[in-house]
Amino acid sequence: MPKRELKKGTMIYPLPAVMVSCGDKPENYNIITIAWTGTICSEPPMCYISVRKNRHSHKIIKESGEFVINLTNTKLAYATDWCGVRSGKDFDKFKEMKLTPGKARVVNCPTIEESPLNIECKVTQIIELGSHDMFMAEVVAVNADESHFDKDTDAFHLANAEMMTYMHGKYYSIGKKIGKFGYSVQGDSKKKK
Repeated sequence: MPKRELKKGTMIYPLPAVMVSCGDKPENYNIITIAWTGTICSEPPMCYISVRKNRHSHKIIKESGEFVINLTNTKLAYATDWCGVRSGKDFDKFKEMKLTPGKARVVNCPTIEESPLNIECKVTQIIELGSHDMFMAEVVAVNADESHFDKDTDAFHLANAEMMTYMHGKYYSIGKKIGKFGYSVQGDSKKKK
């Protein structure tokens, strides 16, 4: 299959489109939309966000050492985009987008109640990279929306939350299930000939 060379850049897509909430008191609560985020360790559970140094939230997170990654879904698509293109210097994003600041279990910054999943994080290290600083963090609490639990088995079904992703400047909803971890060796798929 022929390939065409593209301009050098970050093309690892799709990525989660998340809203990161920060601030230790209502006067400085803010939301920043982030796509540069991910898991970096299982034990202890750790993740990261990369934030441009000139963003309003950068200073808030650097000073407090805490943030919450709020996963987004199709219902939050407009707010996710809006919070990514507007500055918390000029707007109260919770108020403007009619989002509810929730009480986190461990950290002092707010969760976003409308999010299907909130991941509370404490910064362990800040790595200066160039345009962005990477905030590496330990996950200290995870809060899941009750509506995504199976009433009979109590299993958590995040796939039912209509999650969304970011890919090369656009947002997409997540599609259908194509398998589960290990299905290629467990006989769940047709063997290739």
